[in-house]
Amino acid sequence: MTAETNPTLRVLAVDDVPAALDDLCGMLRDAPEVAEVTAAGDAVGALKRLQSEEFDAVFLDIAMPGLDGLEFASLLTKLAKPPVIVFVTAYDEHAVAAFGLGAVDYLLKPVRPERLADALTRVVRMVSAESSAQPTRPAPDALAALPVESGGRTRYVSRQDVRYVEAHGDYVRLHTRSGVHLVRMPISRLEEYWSGAGFVRTHRGFLVALSAVRELRSDSVGGLLAHTDIGDVPVSRRHARQLRERLLRAAQRGELRGTAP
Repeated sequence: MTAETNPTLRVLAVDDVPAALDDLCGMLRDAPEVAEVTAAGDAVGALKRLQSEEFDAVFLDIAMPGLDGLEFASLLTKLAKPPVIVFVTAYDEHAVAAFGLGAVDYLLKPVRPERLADALTRVVRMVSAESSAQPTRPAPDALAALPVESGGRTRYVSRQDVRYVEAHGDYVRLHTRSGVHLVRMPISRLEEYWSGAGFVRTHRGFLVALSAVRELRSDSVGGLLAHTDIGDVPVSRRHARQLRERLLRAAQRGELRGTAP
């Protein structure tokens, strides 16, 4: 029996703008895959719903007062059985962070029916895979690749190619052997996503891949530098001890690149 003849999805829609929430709920109720739609006007109200009910998916706005959509989504990922997340927003600059949280789609307002249909297809696939093959959803790899926009084109920079990251206002510069790539994301948020993949804060404005560090050096004024094959990364006194400890553990596990080009 297909989703078109047997609606099964229980969906929670969250948006602080009543008109936008009504529109989204209406579109979801008209979708053949959706059996039930519950509305919440803010993240706090949505959390209360989640405490007493189970949902297959959450369609979530980002720009909300108090707890915003990204913060709310990060809480959802910690649930024993997290719902599938779809972001619905007027702002395209949060897409990288949204997919880093494991969202299956990112819809821009006003939502077009065909894009909603695509998102629901992804939701159905995810829910079906979970129920038939896995008791819990595996944790998504937190941004194993980042999309980089340039000249109207999108390319993807693999995390394993990044030697170090440099803060640049609301952006970060990803330093790789092929060049420097600019991505709209605060370095603090990228640190959160990549800390489990071997990236360590060395300075207020820098992250370095542990595997890329060849050696630690002193600069001309007695400061510490982490040397990589594409440049040196400053290390503040505050972060020096943690970096040394992490490098030691990585070396003991054979995770450093060594001197190979």
